[in-house]
Amino acid sequence: MNAPVLAPDRLSEGLVEAAREAVRLPVGTRIVAAMSGGVDSTVTAALLARAGYDVVGVTLQLYDHGAAIQKKGACCAGQDIHDARTAADAIGIPHYVLDYENRFKQQVIEDFADSYLRGETPIPCIRCNQTVKFRDLLDVARDLGADAMATGHYVRREVGPAGAELHRAADAARDQSYFLFATTAEQLAYLRFPLGGLPKPAVRAAALELGLAVADKPDSQDICFVPEGRYTTVIDRLRPHGAEPGEIVHMDGRVLGRHEGVTRYTIGQRRGLNVAVGDPLFVVRIDADARQVIVGPREALLTRALSLKETNWIGEGPSLDKACADARPVLARVRSTREPILGRLGWVDGQPGVVFGVPEEGVAPGQACVLYAPDEPSRVLGGGFIASAVRNQ
Repeated sequence: MNAPVLAPDRLSEGLVEAAREAVRLPVGTRIVAAMSGGVDSTVTAALLARAGYDVVGVTLQLYDHGAAIQKKGACCAGQDIHDARTAADAIGIPHYVLDYENRFKQQVIEDFADSYLRGETPIPCIRCNQTVKFRDLLDVARDLGADAMATGHYVRREVGPAGAELHRAADAARDQSYFLFATTAEQLAYLRFPLGGLPKPAVRAAALELGLAVADKPDSQDICFVPEGRYTTVIDRLRPHGAEPGEIVHMDGRVLGRHEGVTRYTIGQRRGLNVAVGDPLFVVRIDADARQVIVGPREALLTRALSLKETNWIGEGPSLDKACADARPVLARVRSTREPILGRLGWVDGQPGVVFGVPEEGVAPGQACVLYAPDEPSRVLGGGFIASAVRNQ
């Protein structure tokens, strides 16, 4: 390990103290920092080291395929591993690289392809956090003798009456709580998020003050393992039968045209349908078994209820043994780009679900529905993956 080469004593003591407050462990405690090679995870490791913790950096190699290595804003490939290693040397901490390519392919990429084949719209970032990062990597952190693992996610961990709670980031524009709903209470007790109370500009400024080489590195964009944003390239390679043609059908039963595979379409899509009936048409449903893409007017996308699968509750979960047995009000967020709206937990299509007082738009099976507390809107209660949507018509 090289001697640290960071700019000496220039980092604001306020940021260091904020890191200590987020960690709430005695100085000198060993903490594993998950380092992706980006500015957020690098600053996280640097802050913890400056705060006096025994920091060990760990980077996961998740894939390594051609164009992705050179893709700007990717993560966990060749250049990013180099950046993480360089940063660890600059900070003066030990650094390990773990080859998780096979696990990532099986648990994230294969699931991504299968979800599209089912006519869903998957979120691989949630699967990645749920499996290789917050399950497998946590085991590694414990094996290294760490009392906690820190990441650069923009969320806050607060300690409430029942234990650790997950809260939205102080910077609403950077909040990543939607992508962490599947974090278990046990995992949350071990995790730390030093950046959750900071605005992004402060993190960039800290990187510059410390002289970190990644200070100007672009943020990760799109899906890290999808070259140039073309997700069909990955699906066609893994599941070529997903490109089997079928019909584009209006919801009134009219056959309007043909398509080249259901994996080319997502709920709410308007562009690329290549059909016209005068009024704008949107994809309102995908019948993967029949290889049909069902289209209709925008109002047909309005959803009055949805059902959930693979639910996770952070803390005590609701009682839903009978239909609407727990009419608990919740704030439900159906897309990472949408704000939560008021709904009630209920029983929908034989599964736990949410019933909306005002119909919601943008609901697609495979996406997550993350639930927040109405009396404390920053606190994540849990959520699940959307299994089905009950449209408003």
